[in-house]
Amino acid sequence: MNAPTPATPEPGVDPTDPRTVVVRYVNAVAEGDLVTVRASFAADATWTYPGDVPLTGVYRGRDTIVDGFLLGAGVLFAPSGAPAVTLTNVIADGGQVVAEWTSKGLAATGRVYDNACLGVFTVQDGLITSVREYADTQHVERSLFGGPQPG
Repeated sequence: MNAPTPATPEPGVDPTDPRTVVVRYVNAVAEGDLVTVRASFAADATWTYPGDVPLTGVYRGRDTIVDGFLLGAGVLFAPSGAPAVTLTNVIADGGQVVAEWTSKGLAATGRVYDNACLGVFTVQDGLITSVREYADTQHVERSLFGGPQPG
């Protein structure tokens, strides 16, 4: 199965440039553009999530990343509390791109989710082939899974 066609880049911008690919991906997440999100990944991409929370693990394959991890995490938020994602920084060196973003929303637990995240993306031929994400997993446990509050 071929990947869906991502959003059209701005004129004069190389759509396969790794920095452009990652910025387009994060902005698509922020806008809820599932077609572009899915089209951003290689079919055999991997996403590694840290810690020991229920989301922890290595997700293999575009469909598993999008349907299992990204959309699966979406159900952890209240119906009106979908997280607002804001890209805050991007650093690129060849095919490696480091992106920082914030994610803020209301969890299904009723707790506020407000996390700073970082991803190390590898991009080849205009597609994301791997992501290693880093986030405050204690905050994830407390806010998304109802873990004990500090203090």
